[in-house]
Amino acid sequence: MAGDDTQIHIADLIGNELPYLRRYARALTGSQSTGDNYAAATLEAILQEPAIFQRALSPKTALFRAFHLIWSTAGAPTADTEDPESLLESQALAHMSGLTNNTREALLLSTIEGFSFEQVGKIMDIEPGEAANLVDIAISEMQKSMSGRVMVIEDEALIAMDIHSIVSGMGHTVTGIARTRSAAVELAAKEKPDLILSDIQLADNSSGIDAVEDILGQFGDIPVIFITAFPERLLTGDKPEPAFLISKPYTEEQVQSAVSQAMFFASSRSLQVEA
Repeated sequence: MAGDDTQIHIADLIGNELPYLRRYARALTGSQSTGDNYAAATLEAILQEPAIFQRALSPKTALFRAFHLIWSTAGAPTADTEDPESLLESQALAHMSGLTNNTREALLLSTIEGFSFEQVGKIMDIEPGEAANLVDIAISEMQKSMSGRVMVIEDEALIAMDIHSIVSGMGHTVTGIARTRSAAVELAAKEKPDLILSDIQLADNSSGIDAVEDILGQFGDIPVIFITAFPERLLTGDKPEPAFLISKPYTEEQVQSAVSQAMFFASSRSLQVEA
């Protein structure tokens, strides 16, 4: 009975953090299904062995630390490479081998999930200074390894200009900015983007999700980053969900990190084809 009470208490502690663990897991692996599998495995492990959930830490930090224990034990994989349909994710394995160990983990934890370097250290079992160094290395390595054409779908002019500045400052070319669903489709038709960065609610009350679906229906697989004030609404598990998600209000570092991650996986496919 005491064990049941412990499980219920832990479930209460981490319930609100699960959407963010799933966001992190899928960005880390580049796959919704693989990320969700490791998030689920983490929950099962915590329920079977509550000691891996360190209560001295904040619930979110303890949850992410437990995830890293499970994920690292499995060899820090990206995706199910035996699935022939997972070409984008499986080909990222070869590309990832050229990156310094643990850099992407530290980058995502710090910039996307908002952990301090001290918290990143607790999660990854490293010193805060090492965590900061890993983030710097990740940004440098990933920005130098690729550049491409980025399309922005955003109806707020100031935000659109800010994103344009951040993305172009990273060395990418911004193909244009669209404020509505129809404008987005027209813009993509003029020049196919390598990456789409899209808001959810657009100027004509249309959906950025619908605009992206229209574009993907025309061109096939293009990496997408969504921006929303309510990321948990897109992390329900009920349907295909974005691997890359930025919460509003965002920071420059969050945009840089998400763009680098998305372009990283996208470039993995082209690198493999050229080889």
